[in-house]
Amino acid sequence: MLFCVFTTTILAQNQPLQTKVPLKRVSYGSNVGAPLSAKEQMQLEEVYGDKLNEYVLSKPQRLKDIKHLLRNRIAYKRIPNPYDQKPCPLLSEIPLFNNYVPDLKSDPVFNPQTFNPLKYQFNFYARGTYMYRVDNTDYFIIIKSQHQNF
Repeated sequence: MLFCVFTTTILAQNQPLQTKVPLKRVSYGSNVGAPLSAKEQMQLEEVYGDKLNEYVLSKPQRLKDIKHLLRNRIAYKRIPNPYDQKPCPLLSEIPLFNNYVPDLKSDPVFNPQTFNPLKYQFNFYARGTYMYRVDNTDYFIIIKSQHQNF
């Protein structure tokens, strides 16, 4: 019995510690200082409804993070060549973020000019960059990590 405890202790002490790489400090683009555009205001109103002021507009850091997300971290890319396309989750697999507007609906047709990414529960604050494919199209939504340099 003592041998098992002693062996386990030695083995446990010889295991390398798994450490996480420290995150880079979030670097905001200079464009986050500008006021919300009409399009951004509409996107926020669509998702937050009558809770917009309480949960976003009255919280300067939250507003700054959302501006950074919309202006610098989300890209739409058309990749027509199937050999260049990588497997990734489909947009239809991502649940809607309908916490504040219960009757929120997904768009029947994808248009990168009018698409509101805030409507979806994307992994916005993950360590890495994520990519999602728009169903039945050659469009991809790319969400860059907030810890990248911009």
